Amino acid sequence: MTAVRIAMWSGPRNISTAMMRSFENRADCAVVDEPFYAAYLAQTGLSHPMTDEVLASQPQDWRTVADALVTDEPAPVFYQKHMTHHMLPDFGLDWTAACRNAFLIRDPAEVLASYVRKRAEVTLEDIGAVRQRELFEREAERLGHAPPVVEGADVLADPRGTLGALCAALGIPFREAMLAWPAGRRDSDGVWAPAWYEAVERSTGFAAPDRAPAPPLTAALARIAEAARPHYEALARHRIGA
Repeated sequence: MTAVRIAMWSGPRNISTAMMRSFENRADCAVVDEPFYAAYLAQTGLSHPMTDEVLASQPQDWRTVADALVTDEPAPVFYQKHMTHHMLPDFGLDWTAACRNAFLIRDPAEVLASYVRKRAEVTLEDIGAVRQRELFEREAERLGHAPPVVEGADVLADPRGTLGALCAALGIPFREAMLAWPAGRRDSDGVWAPAWYEAVERSTGFAAPDRAPAPPLTAALARIAEAARPHYEALARHRIGA
């Protein structure tokens, strides 16, 4: 078996865990949840919810993580949920050439409004927009064309259509099983799930988009959103359905 390795690159507070649920519900797919998280925390010394548990749950050397991502074959489709900000500048990226890389985006103002409900302090680096653009442009240069980009809101508005187009772009068949899944926690969830996954654990599919306007950002958060917006928009121009 030669697994199709899908590296999905997202920032935080998107629908990245719901997307992981969607792919894991395929009979032909196994998933891994933010495999570089412990390496990122070990390198930066940052304090996140459940830091000690995260550090104990995963390898702390990025090389060990990367090697497993390109050698393990747990299923015909191997879906890797990645946070772009976890890929620090000195973490190598050559392993990504063995993957079909895709990018999940969300408006930075919406990301920030959600993020600060879980963690009061946030920086531009924490939401991963700059790093996501760097990873996107690196992959576009390698391929000679833009890799797949999906907007979280588009998945919520039309799960079947958007996921069908994403699967086609990734060269795998769409499965109806991707549209619904049982509620609850998964063995594949990161050890940090109790701090972050309350909503997705209640979910049984993609929720309809929230049409209510987001609360206004503070001046400091608005500055971060403004700095992130050009990077978000650079990817949004290539999103599926644009």
